[in-house]
Amino acid sequence: MRVHTEASELPEIKNPVLTIGTFDGVHLGHQKILTLLKESAKEIEGETVLFTFHPHPRMVLNPEDHNLELIQPIEDRIKLLEEYGLDHLILYPFTKEFSRLTATDFIRNVMVNQIGVKMMTIGYNHHFGRNREGNIDLLKELGNVYGFAVEEQPAFRIGEDSVSSTKIRRAVSEGNIRLANIFLGRNFGFRGSVVSGDQLGSKIGFPTANIKAIGEFQVLPKVGVYAVRAKINGTIYDGMCNIGHRPTVSIDGEQRVEIHVFDFDKRIYGEEIELLFVEHIRDEKGFESIDALKEQLKKDEEQSRHILGLNDTAIL
Repeated sequence: MRVHTEASELPEIKNPVLTIGTFDGVHLGHQKILTLLKESAKEIEGETVLFTFHPHPRMVLNPEDHNLELIQPIEDRIKLLEEYGLDHLILYPFTKEFSRLTATDFIRNVMVNQIGVKMMTIGYNHHFGRNREGNIDLLKELGNVYGFAVEEQPAFRIGEDSVSSTKIRRAVSEGNIRLANIFLGRNFGFRGSVVSGDQLGSKIGFPTANIKAIGEFQVLPKVGVYAVRAKINGTIYDGMCNIGHRPTVSIDGEQRVEIHVFDFDKRIYGEEIELLFVEHIRDEKGFESIDALKEQLKKDEEQSRHILGLNDTAIL
């Protein structure tokens, strides 16, 4: 996959079959579009193209808005898109000046004149251009004028539920990891660096690694305890993760992401780790004593091992 970041240096692409979107998460709906893109490109001996913006438009138009949350940073999105066989990814520079471009001018100036689009596939109810004025009807109208075909893909559904990045972000933030994983077609997760902590976990028999997410706008599961897997130096380990304020032992009340890796005793400070969330176990709560906390952690570990297929029974 070729990644293009300069608007003035887009290459000549053979019969571009193109889609537009953020593709945050590269979920099952996105994967369906990518499959259809490849099928269409094969029919006309063309190449597949995903057109997206970087940085995220909200970061440019509302720089003081700190509520932006993403399923994954752009680096991880690029890696996934490459795995799904995309030929070209255009990370078009988004600026305030560009945001004032009408949808019609965007199609004519960028899609037609710069890229030379031959076919377009867009997701259900997709809007684009200034004030989100562009839609499927405008694309079909302009397709007739400039000679490109347009196809709108219906919402991808699992049962009665349509799959979307918005629903996945909501599911993650509500701790509904099982639903998020179903919609993604894989385990939700994120990469982070291991930072130093206060060693309290080691003192009570549950050493933890404190994780700082690499993605600046990374959506995190709600506070609580989760069964997880961790990818460390290419090896997958089982464990459990606590996200929260540690009301029993914390002094500063700062929210932390901590993972206890089962049967693991290596020092990994400063290293990168990828957390993969499997299931929510319980909400965070305070305990009357350290001993009560330790007893609960034993139960959490037993249940996590059961969920991860390591034990036959769980303490509930």
